[in-house]
Parts: sequence; C-alpha cells; structure tokens
Amino acid sequence: MVINISQQHSLVNNWINELRDVNVQQDRLRFRRNIERIGEIIAYEISKKLPWIEKNITTPLGVSKSKALASQPVLATILRAGLPLHQGMLNYFDKADNAFIAAYRKHHRDGSFEINLEYLSSPNLEGRVLILCDPMLATGASLVKTIEFLKQQGNIAEIHVACVIACTEGIDFLRRHEPQVSIWCGDIDDELTAKGYIVPGLGDAGDLAFGEKTQS
Repeated sequence: MVINISQQHSLVNNWINELRDVNVQQDRLRFRRNIERIGEIIAYEISKKLPWIEKNITTPLGVSKSKALASQPVLATILRAGLPLHQGMLNYFDKADNAFIAAYRKHHRDGSFEINLEYLSSPNLEGRVLILCDPMLATGASLVKTIEFLKQQGNIAEIHVACVIACTEGIDFLRRHEPQVSIWCGDIDDELTAKGYIVPGLGDAGDLAFGEKTQS
C-alpha cells in the first residue's frame, strides 16, 4: 500500500512547497517545523489503520463508551535527517516506544555507494507495530537494510514507512523486497540521479535541518 497524502490537496501541499523552495528552506527552524507537521499528519492518518479496543471512560457525570488504541506503536527513525519527522510522529503517538538507527551511504570514487549501519537502540519488537521515519525515500536501499536489521529485534506485526518525499524507483525497490510494508509519503517524484538523489526533491534534508556535515 502506497499513500501519497499530498493528493488530498490539504495544508500538506503548502508545507511541501516551502520545503522545496530554495528561498524558504534556508530557514532551518521553519524547515524542521514543516517536516514535523508532516509527521503529525502522517501519524494521524496511520492511526486510522491501527487496531482499536472498546473502553469505558468514567466522567464526572457517568460513563462514556469509547475506543482507544489497542497498543502503542514503536517509532523508529534513521539518524540524523529523520529526527524532525520522528518528533512530529511522537507529538501524536506520545506514549510510543522508540528506536534509533544510524544508517548512512558510504560513497566510493567510482560514484557507487553502500549502506552502512553502525548503531541500533530498540525495544523488543515482537508482535509490535513499527513506524519507520526517513524523510527521503530515494533508492530505498537504506530502508530495506534498516528493516532487515530491525526484524532481528522480533517478529514485527506491521511495518509502516513514513517519508516526506519518495521516488517511484525507491518505492518499487522497497515493495519488491518488503511487500508487506505500507508506505506513507508527503509527495512522490519520478526522477533519481545517478548518485541517488531525488529530482526535483528538496536537497539534503539532514543538511537543511541541522547544517552541512563534513563527511557523507
């Protein structure tokens, strides 16, 4: 399942436009906040698909029969670019457990690259719903490797991937390797450069959110 939430023509489109705009995106606070807002919207949309239970709530005047989440999901993010998106998710799933993964591209002189995973902090994922945050779904290679890494922490019940911008090639790659995953996108672009960057995309989400790094 692939859901492009910008097709609903909501405020998300405004935030995506600002994230892409070179005249706006230099404001790091605004850039991070727009990604955080998109995380909040995606969290709300995902919540509609999660298991719920009936619950009696005692009020000062009686008892209200209502519904509540059956259990909290685990929110996972790929450092560092995924932090604002993760925070948006955490604003809504405020009782969720959390996992953090360090994954990065190690580039070679011939232009190729490989995905390195160096750090994982995660709860037991046995029977849990996992929501994995990564702002840019480009080639899909880092997400596939990260999901394989996380599956070692338990038999995951459901996996949702949340991203700001996705590329059709990356979506296809992820679905081939992890067909059970639901993909939630702020928007979808069709082009990917030889170096694995989305076009038109928005640039390097991590650098725009937190400043340029000395090593990629």
